[in-house]
Amino acid sequence: MAAVIEVTPQDLVASRFAISPLVEAMHAQWVLAGRMEAGVHGRWVARWRGTYRRLECEHLAMRAAALVSGFKGNTNVDFIAPPPTAVDVPFEDELAAMRATPLAQAHAEIARALAGRPPVTGPVRELLLGPHVVQRFADAYQALWTEILSHEWPRLRAILQRDVAQRAGRLAAYGWAAALEDLSPRVHWRRGGQIEIEMHYSGTHRLGGRGLLFLPSAFTGSVGAYLADAWPYALVYPARGTAVAPPAADADLSSLIGRSRARMLAELAEPATTTQLAALLGQSVGTTGGHVAALRRTGLIAGTRTGRSVLYVRTPLGDALVKGALPSRGG
Repeated sequence: MAAVIEVTPQDLVASRFAISPLVEAMHAQWVLAGRMEAGVHGRWVARWRGTYRRLECEHLAMRAAALVSGFKGNTNVDFIAPPPTAVDVPFEDELAAMRATPLAQAHAEIARALAGRPPVTGPVRELLLGPHVVQRFADAYQALWTEILSHEWPRLRAILQRDVAQRAGRLAAYGWAAALEDLSPRVHWRRGGQIEIEMHYSGTHRLGGRGLLFLPSAFTGSVGAYLADAWPYALVYPARGTAVAPPAADADLSSLIGRSRARMLAELAEPATTTQLAALLGQSVGTTGGHVAALRRTGLIAGTRTGRSVLYVRTPLGDALVKGALPSRGG
């Protein structure tokens, strides 16, 4: 089955990309709770599992979230992660938007999510149907952010930013097909103005000039769609280069050009700016700029100006060096 989104030329102009730290916190919680495969985040999950288990004990809402979010289809609550209103909204602003959810709206969304599922009893039911459910969820996600996600956010944000810069540029310059071609094997561009998404339900939706919201995620492993009236129509998709831990640099390459530059070459399998590289590698912008200049002088990376920024990526020579495809020594 597939959901179809019909688009017009006006939708191309109106479409936008956004980064949502609250949506990322929600996805991270699914991974930490074991409800989503860890994938490349295995070491990260192992590192934070103890902290997360403690938060589950301290915040009943963490356990209650499993009953109302993370399910296929439009049976999830929306108030936990409202749609972002700008490209890069601070977590605190999104959390304030969650806290401002009217209680009646939250209860209606919870009732819809629980319909058709086994009855909920005990303290979890009291929480979900009680007068403080919104604040209890907000407190839980604030704790998750403060104790776990905030430590990783500079790197995660850089990953998402460079994905947005690349894909938004492709959408603006080359249109829908170019922006969607590697989004997911489940997403297809059909001539005549249709985006087809392989899902467990079918239906046709029209953007009507409102555009599509693109949300990259470092934690989700597959594409998801928001096609309900509570949200703008949106696609959540796996961002490129999503490993939370920095890629390991080859020992021989590190001895040849230095550990920092080897790590930088490993990162630049995907384009990034100097500022993003600094966040990805935990360095100052000045130090990173010096390494970038050296790698550029030696022809291992190249830069392309995009608006006010310069995106760097490995050259074929840099690729060959990282992959060990250069002629072997000795002989």
